[in-house]
Amino acid sequence: MGVLTATQIGCLGRQITITSTPPGATVWLNDVQIGRTPVSAEFTHFGDFDVRLEHEGYEALATHRRARAPWYEWPPIDLAATVLPFNIETRINWHFELTPRSAEADAGVVDRAKQMRDQTHNPPGK
Repeated sequence: MGVLTATQIGCLGRQITITSTPPGATVWLNDVQIGRTPVSAEFTHFGDFDVRLEHEGYEALATHRRARAPWYEWPPIDLAATVLPFNIETRINWHFELTPRSAEADAGVVDRAKQMRDQTHNPPGK
């Protein structure tokens, strides 16, 4: 009976799913690229996450989110949850709206790049 019980121990799974409008944004979670939206990733610990999304034609988004532990992941309840004979899956879903990049913003970047190039090729005082 003990062997049967030991082989039937469940586990606590954790997954974050990130979506965006528009889809297809590249996502970094705590500076680790995890893919393009919609994307899901396993995680080990609850707490704070740095989230960054980039999509061509849209403003880059860098933000902070907190993944809160559900009650069955609180100590010492989490110990009891791990010995249950089934798996418990915690799913966290975050959605982000990206802002289209304006043509003026793109022009400003190009102008600053040209200025930097000119300064590099013609440094002041020469």
